[in-house]
Amino acid sequence: MKHLSKLLVVVLLVVGFNNVQAQDENNPWQVQFGANAIDVYPTGDVSSFGNEFFNVNDHWNILPSISYVGVSKSVGDGFSIGARGSLNKISKLGDVSVDDLSHYAIDGTIKYNLTKETVIQPFIEVGGGYTWVDEIGAGTVNGGLGINLWFTENLGLTLQSTYKHAFEDYGVKHFQHLAGISVKFGGTDTDGDGIYDKDDACPEVAGLEAFNGCPDADGDGIEDSKDSCPNEAGSKEMNGCPDADGDGVADKDDACPNEAGLAALAGCPDADSDGVADKDDECPNEAGPSENNGCPWPDTDGDGVLDKDDQCPDVAGTVANAGCPEVTEEVQKQLNDYARTILFDTGKSTIKAESTSVMVDIIQILNEYPNAKFTVEGHTDSVGSAKLNQSLSESRALSVKEFLVDKGIEEFRLSAIGYGKDKPIATNNTRAGRAQNRRVEINLVK
Repeated sequence: MKHLSKLLVVVLLVVGFNNVQAQDENNPWQVQFGANAIDVYPTGDVSSFGNEFFNVNDHWNILPSISYVGVSKSVGDGFSIGARGSLNKISKLGDVSVDDLSHYAIDGTIKYNLTKETVIQPFIEVGGGYTWVDEIGAGTVNGGLGINLWFTENLGLTLQSTYKHAFEDYGVKHFQHLAGISVKFGGTDTDGDGIYDKDDACPEVAGLEAFNGCPDADGDGIEDSKDSCPNEAGSKEMNGCPDADGDGVADKDDACPNEAGLAALAGCPDADSDGVADKDDECPNEAGPSENNGCPWPDTDGDGVLDKDDQCPDVAGTVANAGCPEVTEEVQKQLNDYARTILFDTGKSTIKAESTSVMVDIIQILNEYPNAKFTVEGHTDSVGSAKLNQSLSESRALSVKEFLVDKGIEEFRLSAIGYGKDKPIATNNTRAGRAQNRRVEINLVK
């Protein structure tokens, strides 16, 4: 038994430290070492047992050195299990002085902490063990109360009193008082950031205590998992992203990050407030629609109808006629004055060469009214059969239309019709009257 104390210390420490890497919660291991006191007063008298509990001078046996070592492991919910070894010299056996009897004990413990993670932590303990007094051993059942006073998260002072009851007649019933240093350890910190994995929201990435162990790579006070720009320092208002131009649009979403602009235009400015960003606006200082690249619609002919709505953008017209000039009665009369002078070969629809100049005049008038549509009408006198006159009037009207189309007048603007002798403008009883009735008219389609 001489070297039992030394062997016990070594065994307990080896068991404790070999299990450090096997834990899964913060500091589950606790090692205690310190001094113990044995109180065997009185013996055999149950009624007065413990009456002089604090009579240190007369009844406590104290070995002035480290005389106990214990180790325990948390098993959750405030419970822990452990083992403790102690040694002492007994010179006070109750009221009897003895000659330094040796005392050795090995105990198994079950402890329950009444509070968790507090500086002052009371606990109760039960267990059993084996005690040798003067090398005579007996089993004991134990019950005790104690308190841990934690100076730091891992280091504290433990004070405890335990009653050990021996059932054998030769066993020594006694109190054992313990005072020692406690060290907690064994928590796992995979990423080495000082925050145990159990409490670390990012256990494999080094982080900050303020963010439960998660990192803030750009140091802007917003943890990376909530930072839309984790590698660029920004503001909380921008979810951790920078806003260089201060327009309220984060640089990552800002099409113009160095110019203050509008959120609706992806952070770009709009000097003329026309809804087209300056970078896309061909007229940044004049308001205009996006359909015209930010420029105002032009009115080339100055007739008050914008080119986009003007069917005749290069010719001044009226609003009522979609920007095109209107054919007046005077123009209509002039047109027919020319048309009635068109000459044809006798009995045919061939236009005579001498009518070329008048055809040019007609074309010039039609070009001045590019959106107007006209009917080319053919008429004859009453000489000859009605069938022949009808056919001749139709062919002459068609001949004039084809001439005009051939010279550039759009075909959709012209139609041709023959009326034969049905619409005379003079009497057919005279040569002069019949000459007036043989005619072509070009009339506006209204």
